[in-house]
Amino acid sequence: AENLRIQCITIDAHDLKKVATFWAAALDWKITFEDENEISLELLDDSPEVGRIPDILFIKVPDDKVVKNRLHFDLRPQDQAAEVARLESLGAKKIDIGQIKDSDTSWVVMADPEGNEFCVLRERKQ
Repeated sequence: AENLRIQCITIDAHDLKKVATFWAAALDWKITFEDENEISLELLDDSPEVGRIPDILFIKVPDDKVVKNRLHFDLRPQDQAAEVARLESLGAKKIDIGQIKDSDTSWVVMADPEGNEFCVLRERKQ
């Protein structure tokens, strides 16, 4: 499988445009394809990760999200508090999924505008 790579990560969405637009803004990626059934996001052309990071494909589905995701993004920012505030301004919310909350918890659990969970990790210590 030496030539095998993950082309895209696919996410179901009820309100396709709302969720894809949120993630494009959150990640600073570009929409590269859009029709009534799917929207594709890719890295900006000048990113050094082009060709190494999978695209994100949003597929329109008729149903709303109802259970916790089996797969989620962990985002690593430069400044966790600033990034959480920025993501909230884009439409994300802090949520409680029963995660451990104590002084050692190093991530913030959030949800995108359709409730898809993701984590904002603490900045990496150098």
